[in-house]
Amino acid sequence: MGFLRIFSPHPSKHGESMVPQDQMLEVQLKDSIIQIEVGKYVSGTELLHLAVLHPRKLAVFSVFGIAGTVEHGNQYQLRLVYEHNLQRTACNMVSGPFGGVKGRDFICIQSMDGILMFFEQESYSFSRFLPGFLLPGPLSYNPRTDAFITVSSLRQVENYKYQTLAVATDVDCRAEAEQQKLGSGKRLTADWTLMIGEQAVDICILSSAQAASFVFVLGERNFFCIKANGQMRFMKKLEYNPSCFLPYASVIEGTINSLVGNHNNMLLVYQDVTLRWAAQLPHVPIALRVANFQDLKGVIVTLSSSGNLQCSYLGTDPALFQAPRVEARDINYEELDVEMKELQQIIREMAKTQDVLPKISKEEDLSVTAITYPNLDTELAAYSKIGSEKSPSITVKVQLKSRVAVLNLKLSVCVLPPLAASPEQVVLDSLGPGSSSAVTFHVFLTGSFSPAELEGDVAVSYTTATELNPYGVPRVAQCKFILPLKLVCSPTPPSKSVTCRITIDTNKPPVSLQDIFPDFVEKTEEEQVHAIGFQLVSGSRVTVLASKTSQRYRIQGEVFEDLWLITKELVERFEKHFANQGAKDFQCSFTGPIPLAEYYEVIDRHFELRLNAEKYQNFLAERAVQFRAIQRRLLTRFKDKTPAPLQNLDTLMDATYRQVIVLGDAAEENESALCQAFTRLKSATHLFLLLLRLWQSLNKEQMDILEATFLPLLQDTSQLGWEECVDAAVTHHLRTCLSRSPKEQALNLTSQLALPKDTVRLRKHISLLCDRMAKGGRLCLSAEGNAPIPVIMPAGGCEPIPESDLEDSAGELESLAEISSQRHHIRMADKPD
Repeated sequence: MGFLRIFSPHPSKHGESMVPQDQMLEVQLKDSIIQIEVGKYVSGTELLHLAVLHPRKLAVFSVFGIAGTVEHGNQYQLRLVYEHNLQRTACNMVSGPFGGVKGRDFICIQSMDGILMFFEQESYSFSRFLPGFLLPGPLSYNPRTDAFITVSSLRQVENYKYQTLAVATDVDCRAEAEQQKLGSGKRLTADWTLMIGEQAVDICILSSAQAASFVFVLGERNFFCIKANGQMRFMKKLEYNPSCFLPYASVIEGTINSLVGNHNNMLLVYQDVTLRWAAQLPHVPIALRVANFQDLKGVIVTLSSSGNLQCSYLGTDPALFQAPRVEARDINYEELDVEMKELQQIIREMAKTQDVLPKISKEEDLSVTAITYPNLDTELAAYSKIGSEKSPSITVKVQLKSRVAVLNLKLSVCVLPPLAASPEQVVLDSLGPGSSSAVTFHVFLTGSFSPAELEGDVAVSYTTATELNPYGVPRVAQCKFILPLKLVCSPTPPSKSVTCRITIDTNKPPVSLQDIFPDFVEKTEEEQVHAIGFQLVSGSRVTVLASKTSQRYRIQGEVFEDLWLITKELVERFEKHFANQGAKDFQCSFTGPIPLAEYYEVIDRHFELRLNAEKYQNFLAERAVQFRAIQRRLLTRFKDKTPAPLQNLDTLMDATYRQVIVLGDAAEENESALCQAFTRLKSATHLFLLLLRLWQSLNKEQMDILEATFLPLLQDTSQLGWEECVDAAVTHHLRTCLSRSPKEQALNLTSQLALPKDTVRLRKHISLLCDRMAKGGRLCLSAEGNAPIPVIMPAGGCEPIPESDLEDSAGELESLAEISSQRHHIRMADKPD
């Protein structure tokens, strides 16, 4: 609102309000106030003046007092000395003796469009563009190095020396008076930069005669101390959202103290990276200073966003009372023993009856049970359009039963795409002791491809109040639910179109498929049903065939990854069927070959989409740079007083804009295809691991290691993908528990995880893992069983396995011939492109 107030605070007792004498001056200016600074801004005098920054104006005022002749005391007035009208909207400013000038302070203003405007007191000096500017950041001046420090939109600290800014010449040589208006400065290069990875809240420079100059940067989640040459001195990770900070010199040599305020109304004192003190404030501080008032040193001045100005100090009030000396008396040890026993009894009772956290009991405070309805919804409560058809839904009921009083219940449902839940979150009323509640939701498909898992999670967050914590202790209860197979497929006649097949053997007599899949086969008079067809939502068909003479079952279909859900359901229903009959030695097996070629095709499709995503990002970045460059040229032409021809810049801008839109649409389509490909890859990986388990009769512990190796991610990201994670994990197993010699375990793993150029090396490592497991190798978390030499595994990642050390052309190729068929033979000696 443009109010400028000057205060001279006086000490007051706790609870007393502000007295009128604390406010020296209050003036309402015409424009809103962005920032104020105090310095030597008037030529011919070294007196301090007040610089006030408005959005479009810089004003310098002098404050002078008039001795009062009445009881109201002295009067203070504000007088305008000079002002500068700005051609650009200002963001912030800094002042100081730029260039090493003595007895004077200059002002640098940063505009919202990335221009630094320099004013030497009453005269305008020059302006310079900041390179790569997108949004303004905090700006600070270091008088020790005569440099300006800011944090750009690239999330890096940048340092520009004043001499570099002053010597740079403008591209458009015009009159000095027009420079501010045109602002066509040369692109600068920072003297040094340091990537911090986050936006900055504030920047402070701490320099003293004894210590070196340090740059302190307060980020959104971290606190940085940087040397004057751009090297990191230390970094402190914060567990809260900071609002302001103030570094100051410490009494201990070599250390620096820092005051940090956060949005939890806290003021914390750090000595370097160690927390030394924490205090509670009545408001969230947005500005923080340390000053001396009324002979009281070290007063902490905090300002809130609502205008509360508070002067406070750390510590406790000094105690002036001194206890008188007590008279010596004889000690009665019997009375002391009785009193000690009474106190210990009280402590034991309090420890039993009261606690801040609820006591852990065998019975949960809130039990959560999920029940999935066996049939599809008749009214189709939740529809998702898939092509021209509609996907039906299925209902899941969640029952909640509380043992004690629970508050703030919130139920969340999590399913992986293409599955979706409606509703995903439900807020419930509080439950009393022994009460129950029920919530129903619907699960349906949102895409034309099969999910990798037919299960979901239900999480219920709640709080339970205790005697010492009436607000409640946060707790979470979870449960899983399994969806039926009919949600993603429907019965269809068996298909003869086959491109991939899997054969499962059992050690029990043949069973009619009608007994295994009663929900997909209608009851007939035939004793045996030897073929069942499944129509998946992706459009492909899967057929299950049962041998009439042997104990073999074949699953065949058109797409490899679509066999996963049917194969998993068949194995699980076999185990349940024979368990109901009392058979304890039932076992499924797979004799091979492992369909590695089909699995590698799914990996290649996913990897190709990842490469396309990276290409689209690069293309978009190039076109965006080109679009901004054309915009700047057009703006320069439009602002010129003498009109000049556009030279087809408008046509070029329109064409670039269309390219950006087309590339953006293509990137979105590729992202959707990548999500679908990752789901298909997970389905193919689940099927590959199941066949590996049946092939080698692996136990649960080994399967857990395999699943952690081949399914490390819930989703792909641009920084970390499935291929590099799996390659690193498989390489680690080949060097440790599956290694053949101590030489392999002694190799250091130093390379970083990054997007590979192709999948040749990954495929070789997967084939090598299958071969060594076929030779009797087993997975374990340590390599002690196979080799005595420990593995050196740094945190950086792992490097590829040298083929010359690990591969034997004769032995490995013979083993691979047993794993895969002749048409799926993999050449282990191929080099990557």
